[in-house]
Amino acid sequence: MWSSPQYLLVMIGVIIINYFVGIYIDKYDIIGGGQSKKLKSRILIIGIVVNVLVLFIFKYLSFTINSLSEAAQMLGFNGWTFTNIVLPVGISFYIFQSISYLVDIYRKDAPVQKSIKNLALYISMFPQLVAGPIVRYNSIAQDIERKREISFDVFILGLKIFIIGLAKKVLIANQMAVIADTMFTQDAAYLTALNAWIGALAYTFQIYFDFSGYSDMAIGLGLMIGFKFPLNFNYPYISYSITDFWRRWHISLSSWFRDYVYIPLGGNRVKISRMYLNLLIVFIITGIWHGANWTFLVWGLFHGFFLVLEKFTGLNKMEKYKPFRWIITMVIVITAWVFFRADTIHDALLYIKAMFGFNSNGEMLILSKLYLNNPAFYILMIVGIIGSTPLIKKYFIKNIDAFNPVNVSEKVLYLQNIIIIVFFAAVYIMLANNTYNPFIYFRF
Repeated sequence: MWSSPQYLLVMIGVIIINYFVGIYIDKYDIIGGGQSKKLKSRILIIGIVVNVLVLFIFKYLSFTINSLSEAAQMLGFNGWTFTNIVLPVGISFYIFQSISYLVDIYRKDAPVQKSIKNLALYISMFPQLVAGPIVRYNSIAQDIERKREISFDVFILGLKIFIIGLAKKVLIANQMAVIADTMFTQDAAYLTALNAWIGALAYTFQIYFDFSGYSDMAIGLGLMIGFKFPLNFNYPYISYSITDFWRRWHISLSSWFRDYVYIPLGGNRVKISRMYLNLLIVFIITGIWHGANWTFLVWGLFHGFFLVLEKFTGLNKMEKYKPFRWIITMVIVITAWVFFRADTIHDALLYIKAMFGFNSNGEMLILSKLYLNNPAFYILMIVGIIGSTPLIKKYFIKNIDAFNPVNVSEKVLYLQNIIIIVFFAAVYIMLANNTYNPFIYFRF
């Protein structure tokens, strides 16, 4: 509201529409009978279409019209210009949550919300509104209805999780962003393979610590006010396959697409060729959801292709050659991130050419020396590597877990508290002295 007051009306409109659609779905469910079932299905479809239409207008209309204009110019026709529409903050998340609400009511996975105030609470849940995780209605319906009691211990647990997420974002992701931006803003035709890999690795860590950091902050804030939001990242960079990667990366999004798109399309209950098509459709939508740019579509297809290939060959179920499989998986993931980061497909392809040594013009050795001669670079990379594995959690912060907290000794707890306070102080100093604070998820 503070940044764009007029877009608050969009959210209010979405809340009102979904409130009445939900009421009517429940009304015809109570009446019963064949005709009521048809009306119930139609109302659900109308509700989903309206939600998707709102998302399309604000997120994809400008891109669609401008793409059609470019295509018309290529065919010799006159193009046209269209003013870009500002993307309302959080719209991708609250639209998906609204669809989740309607489908959960339709499937009887959750009761209808008869209080518009409570529905507004769900759709506008501020801790995770702008960066996830996507909270499904059926997982939070009881928490909305009941009187939430927050103990001191739970509040402190939420505070610790929040500070760890904040440290991931400010102390690691933001520093990786400086390296990634330096490399990706160069002319890729003149990058050496070493430069290109330094940039790609930096962005790989940046995007993980940025997204997982925001998710941790949301989970921590949720605990502080009595809500338990779902786990969103589970160390995806230790995956041995693309299939496993998507079980660990942005879990709330991938499970949303599984339950609300993949399974309704037939899932794996259909013939093999149709199952592969369903997977590709899901990953096309996954790519498009992340942004109105062809690069995101290619990123989604890239992951979808290798996931289908794994299922076709059975590689995702193979237990042998795990180190080799991990290397292949990470090469695919890192290469895909180039499409995610680049402004155009052409830029992405040039950058990938540089990564794999097909760029004969590579000259910018001075950039890599800038980092390779700096001890802070190695410390940052080591922190990134260790922080993206379960090692620290397993041996040091296993009790700081909203889902499976365990007891630790008083000495460990005392040391933990000191380190978390140091983290918070370091974050404060960094934010006070540095205005470079990129928010990757804003454009999604």
